[in-house]
Amino acid sequence: MAERDRIMVWPVYIDSQKSREDGRKISVRDALEAPTLKEIEEAAKRLGFNPVTEPEKAYPKEWWEVKGRVLVDKTKPKSVILKEIAAEIKRMRG
Repeated sequence: MAERDRIMVWPVYIDSQKSREDGRKISVRDALEAPTLKEIEEAAKRLGFNPVTEPEKAYPKEWWEVKGRVLVDKTKPKSVILKEIAAEIKRMRG
């Protein structure tokens, strides 16, 4: 599948402890605290987004911290996918 058919999900995109300036893409209300790569991957799998995990990648704004990213199928707008993944992680956490 071509790169343009997928979107990158960096943990910072859905982390409530990060500011919009730091890279958070969804509202604090929808975001969650310290999401892990495994949680993002599992949530994306449950939602049928066909995730591919790349643990060796570093978010460009924080290039010194290698936290990884997850690539998912672009079936909806990015903001909708991010909110759905965050909501699924919240359900998984109980």
